[in-house]
Amino acid sequence: MATDGGTKAVVAALLANTGIAITKFIAFLMTGFSSMLAESIHSVADAGNQGLLLLGGKRAQREATEEHPFGFGRERYIYAFIVSIVLFSLGGLFALYEGYHKYHEVSSGHAEPAEGWQRFVPVVVLLVAIVLEGLSFRTALRETGKLKGDASYVGFVRRAKSPELPVILLEDLGALIGLVFALAGVGLSLATGNQYWDAAGTAMIGVLLVVIAVILALETKSLLLGESATPQARRRIRAALESAPGVERVIHMKTLHLGPEELLVAAKVAVPQGATAEAVAGGIDAAERAIRAAEPAAQVIYLEPDIYVEGHVPAARPEPPAPAAH
Repeated sequence: MATDGGTKAVVAALLANTGIAITKFIAFLMTGFSSMLAESIHSVADAGNQGLLLLGGKRAQREATEEHPFGFGRERYIYAFIVSIVLFSLGGLFALYEGYHKYHEVSSGHAEPAEGWQRFVPVVVLLVAIVLEGLSFRTALRETGKLKGDASYVGFVRRAKSPELPVILLEDLGALIGLVFALAGVGLSLATGNQYWDAAGTAMIGVLLVVIAVILALETKSLLLGESATPQARRRIRAALESAPGVERVIHMKTLHLGPEELLVAAKVAVPQGATAEAVAGGIDAAERAIRAAEPAAQVIYLEPDIYVEGHVPAARPEPPAPAAH
């Protein structure tokens, strides 16, 4: 369900941004407002990013190979990280440059304001774009609401293991705020005849996109490094292990997301002292079945049987040897 909801939100955003990018660019060609050019590139970047998310989702479905025995689930994280880079460079930095360029043009007297009915085209385009982006954002909110449970939207973005919905949420929110900035810059320029407002609106769009790109990069970096299962999932797995026949207790356990819907579980479990090899093997098999029943995402499970000794502290990982002196 998480994958289906994310794909639906991505497709909705892709269709909206493609149409919006075309209309914004036409409005820029007709009027020369830099806010419209910045928003055009912003929409192009967003549409490209949604294409990257769809591509990452497709490539992540490939079967595991000998070279990649745990599959390709993390490709979704990689493409989400690329999205943040595209948004930072193509979206944010370009808008900041365009804002500076517009400011320089106005200061040197080279900027020529649009005249006649054409000058109102950007206002109409921006109002329509706000409606379309609002519909896309509503789709993302609705799909997120099915998954986030009691968590806030901020908490969902920070804790989600599937990158698509958090990326779309942030992109759509940024798009709506950017459209408001553009509308303010264009509207004030038309109302006052001062094109510095247009340059300011363009710069504000750039700052906004850079901030969103940095947030996306930081969140995706954590997923790329490898995150454990959620506390709720860890509790379910531990409870399943401790209730399995032949398992006395969990000595220690670690989890790692190999992909948004694929979890690795590694645990050392205590088995009865004097148990036969056949009994231990049967207990391990039963524990694996219990884990998968409690947490279907746990697709890769490694359990190590051991004898628990009260007060025994597992040996710490040895320090790497110091480099030899030369």
